[in-house]
Amino acid sequence: MKITLDTNVLIAALIAQGACADLLEHCARFHDLVTSEYILQELQKNLVKKFCQTSRDALLAVDLMRSQMTVVAPASVEVSACRDPKDLPVLGTAVAGQGDALVTGDKDLLVLKKFKGVRIVSPQEFWRWERDEDS
Repeated sequence: MKITLDTNVLIAALIAQGACADLLEHCARFHDLVTSEYILQELQKNLVKKFCQTSRDALLAVDLMRSQMTVVAPASVEVSACRDPKDLPVLGTAVAGQGDALVTGDKDLLVLKKFKGVRIVSPQEFWRWERDEDS
């Protein structure tokens, strides 16, 4: 499957051991991860501003993500697609990458459930979906 991980999932995976870290590792091993420069830049900025990481460490994290993911330019998404305009490039990334799922903790995205064929799921929902696919 092709999976896009939203910035909040990537940050949780990098900052704390737990479900998102396990999800990132699993997806990197068994799926095709798709991202965009928008998501990577947001990741770098938030690691520094909100989580007090050094610029160097944030850049190293972004470089690691870039090396494990296919980077696409976000597709154009109509402004009315979601409640928060800052989420449009995230939706556009999943669409441009012809993704099967966008994994996010963002309620403005989760409320959509599906967008242009891309399932929008929380990390917990992803694990349930993955388990059901394997059954």
